[in-house]
Amino acid sequence: MGSPILAPAAVLVLWSVVMLYWMAGTRLPAMAKLGNDLKNSKPGGRGQDLEGRVPDSVSWKSHNYTHLMEQPTLFYAVVAILALAGAGDGLNAQLAWGYAGLRIAHSLWQSLVNTIPVRFTLFLASSLCLTVLAINAVRVTLAI
Repeated sequence: MGSPILAPAAVLVLWSVVMLYWMAGTRLPAMAKLGNDLKNSKPGGRGQDLEGRVPDSVSWKSHNYTHLMEQPTLFYAVVAILALAGAGDGLNAQLAWGYAGLRIAHSLWQSLVNTIPVRFTLFLASSLCLTVLAINAVRVTLAI
């Protein structure tokens, strides 16, 4: 099945994997500086346990990775609905690219700078793209 709307979803999945490696690549050295490594970590330890112990800039990548596992799940669902309904082109594809691009910009901003006004603006803009996509999915599936 080919649908233009699937490409931005695939790009955002790949970006999420990039963030996973970026998070690990900064977190593991920060843990080592604390005298923790994977071998001597306490059983049941979680990344949250590092909050306040590692530099904030290290935690920002983890926070963003978590964010990429939250709202974008709605994006993936709406993309699948639109693609299956044959409405994954035109404006919907453009909105999907907008969403993916804004989420990547949000990731970069949160991971590198993390000032709230810009981060919130990026989140709001991506959320607006998602809202229109969700409305369009409802319209297509209810034939409104």
